[in-house]
Amino acid sequence: MSYLSLAITLIFVIIPLVLSKTLNLGLEKDTLIATVRSIIQLLAVGYVLQFVFESEHLIYILLMIILMIAAATQNARKKGVQIKGITWKLILTFLTVEILTQGILIGLSITPATAQYIIPISGMVIGNSMVLSILFLNRFISEVESKSKDTELILSLGGTPKQAVHRQLITSIQASTIPTIESQKTIGLVQLPGMMSGQIIAGADPLQAVLFQLLILFLLLTTAVVTSIMLGYLSYPTLFNERMQFLKLEKAKK
Repeated sequence: MSYLSLAITLIFVIIPLVLSKTLNLGLEKDTLIATVRSIIQLLAVGYVLQFVFESEHLIYILLMIILMIAAATQNARKKGVQIKGITWKLILTFLTVEILTQGILIGLSITPATAQYIIPISGMVIGNSMVLSILFLNRFISEVESKSKDTELILSLGGTPKQAVHRQLITSIQASTIPTIESQKTIGLVQLPGMMSGQIIAGADPLQAVLFQLLILFLLLTTAVVTSIMLGYLSYPTLFNERMQFLKLEKAKK
């Protein structure tokens, strides 16, 4: 695609701008900001990736992964500021998911250890892990706040912290992973996934595109479950003090 073709596609930005203005939706500013940021960010990343792919140096690959994890952590932590130490919990979760998935892919020679494979796959894995973290934190904080009396009751009857928040924890893990599982049930019927569509448009064999897409789907399934479980079990102990007393989330924020 040429820059001229890209400029023509801005018609897809003009349409929502016109509709927003006509119906007084007030979306014009956010739409323009989103459009400008996406253009700048993606073009910048494109030039960076071109340099990294050509150099094939390990240090550049690691720097790209660190940048992804840092950006994902910064975005996801906003939804969990009430949980003490949420920043390092997120970093540890993202690192674990990245090491686990890349370790299996490279260790079993499923994909080659090159920047062309490592960086795009890492981006999908870390990005998905970030979204799952946000879903989990939103639901977990809501569950903890709404069932604080139940938690205190279980503790007063001699229950452990884990027993006191078990229901909230399991419910939050299920709620955050269900969208990933459900989307895989209709994949290929309701929609063609982005990676598969991109490969087909680029001229790749459809069956080869399907194989790569299945690889990504399986990766994202592991990412979803591991992210939610790990973040959950790292987070719940911070809701209690050394005497196993339940702390309100406002106090845990300090």
